[in-house]
Order: sequence, then C-alpha cells, then structure tokens
Amino acid sequence: MLDILVIIPLLIALVNTNSSMARKFGLSRKLELHLHYLLAYHLFFSIFFTWYILNYGGDSQGYWRLGMEQAVIKGEVTWMSYFGDSTWFILWLCYVPSKILGLSYITGNILFGFLGFIGIRYIYVLVAELFPMNHEILGIPLFPTVFYFLNLHFWTAGVGKDAISFWGIAWFLFALQKYQSRWWQGLIALFFVYMARPHMGQALLGGAAMAIMLGSELKIHFKVLMGAAAAVGTYLLLDSTAAFLKVEELSLESLAQLSETTAGNLSRGRVGSAVDISSYSLPMRLFTYMFRPLFIDAHNFVALFSSVENLVYLWLSFFIYRNWTPEALRDMPLFLKAGILTFIPVALAFMNALSNLGVVMRMKNMTMIYFLLFCFFLIAYNKKLRIARVQEKLRYYKEREELIRKKKEAQV
Repeated sequence: MLDILVIIPLLIALVNTNSSMARKFGLSRKLELHLHYLLAYHLFFSIFFTWYILNYGGDSQGYWRLGMEQAVIKGEVTWMSYFGDSTWFILWLCYVPSKILGLSYITGNILFGFLGFIGIRYIYVLVAELFPMNHEILGIPLFPTVFYFLNLHFWTAGVGKDAISFWGIAWFLFALQKYQSRWWQGLIALFFVYMARPHMGQALLGGAAMAIMLGSELKIHFKVLMGAAAAVGTYLLLDSTAAFLKVEELSLESLAQLSETTAGNLSRGRVGSAVDISSYSLPMRLFTYMFRPLFIDAHNFVALFSSVENLVYLWLSFFIYRNWTPEALRDMPLFLKAGILTFIPVALAFMNALSNLGVVMRMKNMTMIYFLLFCFFLIAYNKKLRIARVQEKLRYYKEREELIRKKKEAQV
C-alpha cells in the first residue's frame, strides 16, 4: 500500500511538470504529448528492468537489498554508515526507502527510473528549444525519435549508478546552458554525478569549463578565471578519483596499466559478450566502443535492439566531416558543447578499458546521446543554411523580375 502511495503522487507530479515545462519552453502540443508518451514508455522499462534483473541477475538487487559484497559494514549499521562514493553512495540513497520505509524492489526501480526520465526530459526540452530544425532518416524525424531509443531508457530505468549518473549529467548540462542563473543547480547535479562515479564528475567539470572558455559570450578575463577555477577543482578531485580507480596517481602510465588489467579481466571466456580488445588497433577499439554490438554481435534481444541504435550512430557519424564548419561549432548550444567535450575523453578512456559489449552498452549510455545530438546538430545547422541560401536566391530573382517588370511598365 505504501508503495502505491509513493508512486502515484510522484507520477502525477511528473505529468504536471511535463506540461509546465512544455509551456515554459514553448513546446507544441504534439511535443508535449511526446513527453507524456516518454514517461509512460520509461515506466514500462522500469517494470521490464525489474523482470530482467530478477531473471538474469545484476548488481541492482544488491543495491536495493543492501547486500553488496564490496560494501560490508562491521558493527552497528546506520544510514550514514553507507555514505561514500560509488557503490557506497547508491547504498546510502537506497537505505531510507528500502530499509526504513520497506518499499519493494520494483518501487525502487520506478523511483530511480523517475530520475532517469527527468534527465531525458532535460535534454529533450533543450533540443526542442535550441536546435535549428529537424532531420529525417528514411522519412523518420530524428527528433523526437532518438529519445525512444531502448538503451537510453533501459539503463536509466532501475536502481544503480547508471540512472543517477545519467540524470546528474543531464541536469548539470541543463543548468550549464544558463549557468548565470542556474549555477546552484549545476553544483547539486555535479555532486550526484561525482559521488556516483567520480571519474565522470571530473570529466564533466573539465568539459563544462572548456565549453564555456571556447564560447564567445564571455570576456577574456572571465575565461581566465573560469580556467583557473576548473584547474583548481580538477586538482582537488584528483586524489579521490585516483582512489576510486584504485591507482596510486592519475597518470598515463597508471591508466594504461589499469586499462590492460580491466581488458584482461573482461576478456576471459566466462564473460558471454567479451571481445579481445588487447589485440585490436586503437581505431578498432574506438569503433568497438562507439558502434558495437552490431547485428553479428547480438547475443540477446537487448543487444539486438542496441545494434539498431548503433547502426544509426554509425550512419550519422558519416555526416560529421561533410557538415562540420567553424560556424556550426560556434553556434552550437553550450550544453551540447560541454556534452561532446565530456564524451570525447570518456570514450578515449573507456575504449581501452571495456572489452565486454554488455558493459560497453551500459557505460556509454551516460554520454553517447550527446554524440548523437552533436551529429544531429551539425546536419540540422547546415541544412538550415542551405535552405536559407536557396530562399535568398529565390528572393533575389523575384526582386529582379519585379524590377524588370516595373521598367517595362514605365517604358510603356
């Protein structure tokens, strides 16, 4: 009964905030309806996620039932006993609803799923407001279709680091778009990202600082101050990030050694979707991280659906060179600049460390959407420029014809 009393009011609140955000950002009725569809779609995935974990296993149950082997507490157990980063932080978040309120595991997945949906909604309204126009593939519009991709919902629909990280990154970038007034939201979001995955928090902070410094809206002395603040923040986070990654210090040598160890562990025969990246070239490792599994790699129905999405990613990536222009990068929304500047170092790091396609699908879900939107924006921006040039020519010829007609009339 308590589960229903928790879920129903939150669901009603999300429906109402969907409508209020749609009005605030000037979304059409059709786009507002898609927000409601996405909420129902995401709720379905929270239920599906529960079924999947209960039948096939996963860390998610251990988080909710406070049974993670790597987080054993000796002595008296309290809520604050669990406070810490990474696994400890998720256990800390789960303690009150699970241990004290006694909510069921499916309710936990729905609650975390609600956060995942809020993250999706942040990106959705930014794209609706800031992208110049839409683009179609085989007659299917990219927006809002890309927001129905399976991986975007599956990994953010249940208890775990993935939902918290995705929500926190999206919220941070939403706040960054208008950082002058939303800076406090950005700080709260960064806290959640860093506590769930310290290395992602550090990458996000660096990407945001670079995006702001590369923008044209700040004067040079503010850019210097921003760079200095980012450098100090990054330095202060180095030790805790190194501790999380279990290396003595953050250096190229230590990270390379960590990558080799991780790749070796995940390439063992006991891992069903493992690939031997130790024998791959660097371009092939990057391709594996970004665009696999493809159909030939699909080992279950989740991987099969992922292969469809990866095919779209691969197709859109071919348009980067054709549509890349300094003007497009200059006019790109700040949230997307920061998103792609966060995506690049994360992709370069993970491509050397992750050799299990299931883990790849899960980890790249945090930032892959920003690569897709980066390609989408380049295509849409240049499409708008081409249309504007055609309209300008038509206007020129129309004015010319009108001038000729008036001259003829004057001569008569």
